[in-house]
Amino acid sequence: MTDGLDRSEIIELARDVIRKDAAAVLAAATALDGGFLATVQLLLACSGKVLVTGMGTSGSTAQRIAHLLSVSGTPALFTHAADGLHGGLGAVTANDVIVAISKGGESDELNEFARRAKERGAPIVAMTADRDSTLAKLADAVVVIETPPDTDPGGMIAMGSALAACAVGDTLVVVLMALRQYPWQSFEFTHPGGAVGKSIEQRQQTTAETGAS
Repeated sequence: MTDGLDRSEIIELARDVIRKDAAAVLAAATALDGGFLATVQLLLACSGKVLVTGMGTSGSTAQRIAHLLSVSGTPALFTHAADGLHGGLGAVTANDVIVAISKGGESDELNEFARRAKERGAPIVAMTADRDSTLAKLADAVVVIETPPDTDPGGMIAMGSALAACAVGDTLVVVLMALRQYPWQSFEFTHPGGAVGKSIEQRQQTTAETGAS
């Protein structure tokens, strides 16, 4: 086939990527330490919104985490750090918590957004691979997500490291859902759309019919 790879080599290359991704996610379990507990406490006590932010691939990760937090009982929104530096920062209050995601912790836009948000009174949570980074140093709680050195192609294309951050985000979602004792009925109310919504509606109809018989 093209580029000198035969069919078996292509399959093995693809499998190797999945193995590395899986190793990165498994390594994320080491991030669950005191910084993780501090993050849980900040999010649980938040009386405003959890604003999740990041740049590039970390921005996509931030969008996913913000959505899942909201789905599961922790009001959250994705905030674009660069847009925040063009006036959007005005939406940040002292009642909010900022969750800033950056593997290297040295994104100028993200760090400036976090710094200014902190000046407005919002606590900062950093999710990063570098505990000595600028982002980590200005944060109130730091979740250090370290992954194997070959996790990302060239050490630059955020693949496994992004999945590891997503996995840590999932742990926050599930732990907060449990601590809040967020009922499934509330989830069902906020998710009437799509296949999930149709499945919920069908189950509710079946339950109603069974109860009426």
